[in-house]
Amino acid sequence: MEFSNYLFYLLLPIVSFLYASVGHGGASGYLALMSLLGFAPESMRPTALVLNIFVSFLAFYQYHKRSKINWKLFLLLIVASVPAAYFGGMLNLESKIYRPILGALLILPIIRLIGFYKPEEKILKPFSIPLVLAIGAGIGFLSGLIGIGGGIILSPVILLLGWADLKGTAAISALFITVNSIAGLAGNIHQLEALDSSIWLLTGLAIIGGGLGAFLGAHKLNLASLKWLLALVLVIASAKLLFV
Repeated sequence: MEFSNYLFYLLLPIVSFLYASVGHGGASGYLALMSLLGFAPESMRPTALVLNIFVSFLAFYQYHKRSKINWKLFLLLIVASVPAAYFGGMLNLESKIYRPILGALLILPIIRLIGFYKPEEKILKPFSIPLVLAIGAGIGFLSGLIGIGGGIILSPVILLLGWADLKGTAAISALFITVNSIAGLAGNIHQLEALDSSIWLLTGLAIIGGGLGAFLGAHKLNLASLKWLLALVLVIASAKLLFV
């Protein structure tokens, strides 16, 4: 077995731990690692989506226990995002197009992880149904197209617009990620053939890290130094995808 595989096994639960601690599934992190370690492009998207489904659901379970979720907001987002994610999953991008899009999207979790945007608790604002539907459709399409769940885009949008508090946003985003990851994978179901035989081992490692991260993150554990380390990995991966 190649050294890159062993390194991925070691880093995978750490990445899932950190992402789940902030209510995400970790797909952008998994894609970044696979890109850095030279994984086959055709296996990257389905692998990231499979891991995303399990980790994001664990994050939702923990954050939902600690906060109230705005079900109307969630359902409106999903109504628009699921068909868009399915359609996005049906499309196959060439590497020269896929790589810069993924590299640009990795900037969003970097900002989220280092805490560049930390909104204060405030009175929540009403949402516009057409705007919610438009946001859901746009994020859903990117989710299926790139192989992410969309939480790295949705979370800052919800917080900036004042539609939910921090933990409510984490709960909505985590379940949004789960549903859109399933839709994106369904849209390109034949890509499951590209999955490595070790997918169940990878899933187990992701569940261990993600389950612990979701539990501790929901209980306000300070993971600042580790999040900075993950942000550094994402910066390197983003630069590699954009400029190399």
